[in-house]
Amino acid sequence: MTLVQLRHLVSLATTGSFTRSARETFVTQPALSRSIQALEDELGQPLFDRVGHHSELTNFGREIVRRARQLLIDADELVACGQRTADGGAGTLRVGLGSSPAAMLMVPILQLAAKHKPTLRVGVSHGDSSQLVMGLRNRDLDALVLEVRSLKPATDLRVETIVQMPGCFLCRPGHPLTRVRSTLSFEDLTRYPLASTLLDDDIARHMIEIYGPKAHPDHCLSLQSNDLGSLVKVIRESDAVMLAVPRAAPDLVALRVRPELPGGARFGLVTLADRAEAPAMPLLRKVLREVLAAS
Repeated sequence: MTLVQLRHLVSLATTGSFTRSARETFVTQPALSRSIQALEDELGQPLFDRVGHHSELTNFGREIVRRARQLLIDADELVACGQRTADGGAGTLRVGLGSSPAAMLMVPILQLAAKHKPTLRVGVSHGDSSQLVMGLRNRDLDALVLEVRSLKPATDLRVETIVQMPGCFLCRPGHPLTRVRSTLSFEDLTRYPLASTLLDDDIARHMIEIYGPKAHPDHCLSLQSNDLGSLVKVIRESDAVMLAVPRAAPDLVALRVRPELPGGARFGLVTLADRAEAPAMPLLRKVLREVLAAS
């Protein structure tokens, strides 16, 4: 028994005519007759009574047609589901976000399902890099968005750099430093508490090279947390100054400091090298590039 045979059956039940059904199903009349006969042979019961040129369903045939219609509806829905999944519009997407990416991308990624793809289930979590990588390797997550320089090189991880953003020192509007007309020095900043997420060794090394030993994170930072959102709230409500990418907190003021802060953040998409991508990954990449590239 095949879906094609069931479609022939439903068509003949609807038209009552082999000639019309053959035309509507794009087969010859003998081929349609053979299809119906093979179905009757397999089921062991006649499905139609031939009354002249008209074919009427038997009682058994009416029950089979009822079930066949539902099977065809289910089959068509399976095909449609497969097409939606292939387009990224269905299925599940589980994304892990590092601290800075979470501040910029949490809402846009959730809006992906909320506004545009109601059949797509999206789950977003955030944490430190080591926890997120563990979740990826355990297949609890489909992809990560991280500051890729925080990752240890590993052959099982595929890293795709999306964008590199310059870092800077941020403060609240109206902060005393915003009233200074001249360019600020690093010493000007250290008159106030300095805040940052945990810095990788590369950024720490550049800071020391440019600003001197006093810029070592262990010495200059008063506030450190991987929860960037909490740090931003502290900066908004105090005179503390934060080291971050401007897009992470657009309402804060970027201070002009010389020499300029080197490097910045390099955000990338991390997946398992030996794992097939989730169908919605192209949609995720689109969101990442739209949000991060515009920053």
